[in-house]
Amino acid sequence: MASPASASALPAPSDFTVVETAVTAADLPHSWRDGCPVGPADLRRLELSHWGFDGRARTGILIVHRDAAGDLRSVFAALWREKFPIRLLRPVDEYGGSDDDSMAADNTSAFNCRNAVSTGPPRWSAHAYGRAVDVNPVENPYLISGRVLPPAGAQYTDRANVRPGMAVAGGPLVRAFEAVGWTWGGRWSAPDYQHFSQNGR
Repeated sequence: MASPASASALPAPSDFTVVETAVTAADLPHSWRDGCPVGPADLRRLELSHWGFDGRARTGILIVHRDAAGDLRSVFAALWREKFPIRLLRPVDEYGGSDDDSMAADNTSAFNCRNAVSTGPPRWSAHAYGRAVDVNPVENPYLISGRVLPPAGAQYTDRANVRPGMAVAGGPLVRAFEAVGWTWGGRWSAPDYQHFSQNGR
């Protein structure tokens, strides 16, 4: 696999592109295991155009549920048109399946067979179904029980100070997901600004 830091820069294509392919268990060595709520046959690999924070066109990869692929094509096409910046777009397997490491790298990711981060009883996260995407986690941290996840996101807890890559009400990122009926975690009582889900969880 390519290094997470080596998302390839492209010569600024004029049009958004996406390639959808099937995945196998071998493609998901850290993010999937027996007992997960969906199998590899239910998932798809999306190779997507996106803009980096340096203003250059790049390609990235999301692993998502096959039923979410169409929505996410629309979302990322809208973000492309708006030139909304995304730091990294890599499968969480490139971080050994570690959500913490992926967030610390400011990586945007989707599928990961893990429980939700919450104060209640354990339950599958929407990510375990490939039906959620965390976008620019440093710029859009999760605030729960006095913690900031990832810790580097502490500099972005002032949401009135809008900077590139942030999810804000009425902004291009939130608009793009809400246009396809997805829910933004930034509206929760314990706001998860990075989190967008198809099922509202």
